[in-house]
Amino acid sequence: MTFSIIFTFTDFQLVYAITRGGPVNSTHLMATLAFQRGISAGMLGEGAAIAIAMVPFLVFATLFSYFALARRKWQQERAMTSAPSLAAENSAAAPAEAMAWESRAKRAVFVYVPLVCFVFILLFPFYWMTITAFKPNAELYSYKTHNPFWIAQPTLDHIRRLLFETSYPRWLWTTMTVAIGATFLSLFASVFAAYAIQRLRFKASEYVGLAIYLGYLVPPSILFIPLSTTVFRLGLFDTPLALILVYPTFLVPFCTWLLIGYFKSIPYEMEECALIDGATRLQILRLITLPLAIPGLISAGIFSFTLSWNEFIYALAFIQSSEKKTVPVAILTELVSGDVYQWGALMAGSLLGSLPVAIFYSFFVDYYVSSLSGAVKE
Repeated sequence: MTFSIIFTFTDFQLVYAITRGGPVNSTHLMATLAFQRGISAGMLGEGAAIAIAMVPFLVFATLFSYFALARRKWQQERAMTSAPSLAAENSAAAPAEAMAWESRAKRAVFVYVPLVCFVFILLFPFYWMTITAFKPNAELYSYKTHNPFWIAQPTLDHIRRLLFETSYPRWLWTTMTVAIGATFLSLFASVFAAYAIQRLRFKASEYVGLAIYLGYLVPPSILFIPLSTTVFRLGLFDTPLALILVYPTFLVPFCTWLLIGYFKSIPYEMEECALIDGATRLQILRLITLPLAIPGLISAGIFSFTLSWNEFIYALAFIQSSEKKTVPVAILTELVSGDVYQWGALMAGSLLGSLPVAIFYSFFVDYYVSSLSGAVKE
């Protein structure tokens, strides 16, 4: 719930893509207004003031998350002390619950119907995107004579225009380079941070890990103005390297938290034996811990790659040249002219842009699920 509240409050991409602030700035959120005043209008002080105005709310949400986690930990410790009595009660209640769920009508109402609705809501946008990418313009703009949910005469004109009349291949290559570079940089930092917090057991290590997790809750809509100033002073403005160096600011906290949970599931006795045999911490990390943590590394890598691929606000603020833009930004800024949306090309670009992420997930989905299970258990 905390994630939902924070990310809804600081949402940028959806409002920017649909309304750009609307007439007379009527649909601006705090994040979009900060961007308009700080980046578009060049008034960094005013934009920073608007961004800082979001801080009290985010501090409250962060503290709420902290106390909720602390309460959950306390409840788990309390439940472990009363585990024998609860186990006996659960074993007695299990047959009755099992019999209650034997009813097919109940399973249909409480399981299958919600599941079908969820799958429909999840997959329908992809279906709509696909058919729009292959529809000719005559079918796109004439729903009275053509079925809006089907294609009568498929065409590749939108894809052909996208690939050969725009810089889409260059945008795709830039996005891939930035995503891979930011992912490797984030994993490199997260591995050392997670291992130090979990294994070295220094004073207040638990609080450091919690602080890193809470740092993930700080949204980019607050950080993009100070980061833009730093990027400009370093001479990295309008270069993909700026994105590679900036993206770890939101990738490292979550990856570190995820790897901390996975490192907990690796028996510490194995490392103790290696220490007795004279191995150093770096040797243990390289030869023992990392090979056993491959599912966790893959999960963190998938997470980092996906967020880097879809990131919008930093790429919009730090890149101006058309040929250097990433796919999410280029689609909305180069294929939309004022209030004219080239829907065929937009959907074709979105479809082609989602394929690398889908292929990446399909290869490593088993590792992803197993690593998340390991992290959640701990």
